[in-house]
Amino acid sequence: MTRQELLANIPLFESLTQDDLNGLTIRLEEAEYDPGDVIFRQGDEGSSLLVIEEGAVEIAYGEGVGKVVLTTLFNGQYFGELSLFDGAPRSATATAVKHTHVIRLDRDDLVDFVHKNPAAALRIIEEMGDRLRQTNELMSRQVSRNVLQEQEESLTYGQRIADRVAAFGGSWPFIILASVFMTVWMAINVARMANFDPYPFILLNLALSSVAALQAPIIMMSQNRQSAKDKLLAENDYQVNLKSEMEIAALLRGQSELLARLAVVERTLGRRGET
Repeated sequence: MTRQELLANIPLFESLTQDDLNGLTIRLEEAEYDPGDVIFRQGDEGSSLLVIEEGAVEIAYGEGVGKVVLTTLFNGQYFGELSLFDGAPRSATATAVKHTHVIRLDRDDLVDFVHKNPAAALRIIEEMGDRLRQTNELMSRQVSRNVLQEQEESLTYGQRIADRVAAFGGSWPFIILASVFMTVWMAINVARMANFDPYPFILLNLALSSVAALQAPIIMMSQNRQSAKDKLLAENDYQVNLKSEMEIAALLRGQSELLARLAVVERTLGRRGET
């Protein structure tokens, strides 16, 4: 994968033209890290975006016992993109898991690039706006739904009958009623109170076979609809979990940025107190 393709895979730059990508590529710098090397620490000044050409990088929050591994990135993935625009302290620590080769785009180079290419700057801003709008829409939308009620409201008359037949066919009342019916039928014919179906009860077998032949596809219709309900429930659970993860990630990111800013303020106040 070329470096232009690596940059094009970054959401912020995917709307740029090939000439814009070429202009950014010549500003990239290379860096290599051995396993265990810290690329940057939480609270460090942020000034660059890094893209992994080869290797793996672990992104973690905190240190020691309280360390939480947020994710592990591999070839073609990127990190540190927020610092390109706000220059805020790093919200997490990046560590090379194995021998890693990265390319780096510094904030100063990006600023110089957008000054010389205002059209490219507008495309980047448009992309940021689109993604911010999508995120706001996702966060403001209520994803939890009563999918069972929604499906019940859309059922046809035939589907409702099929569900009732399937529910009755799998119940104790049906088993008891069928047992009583067969017992009475056979008792009448054995005692010769009536002789419309003598032993071996061929007419009864025909009736039971007909009922089973009709009942089986009706039950299958109801089971297929139950499978559809399960899929809707699973999709709804996925949407709820996805939104919860995004909100938790946003809270953690905001907390880490706040802690980082507090650390900077404390260091600044400490220097002023020394002077």
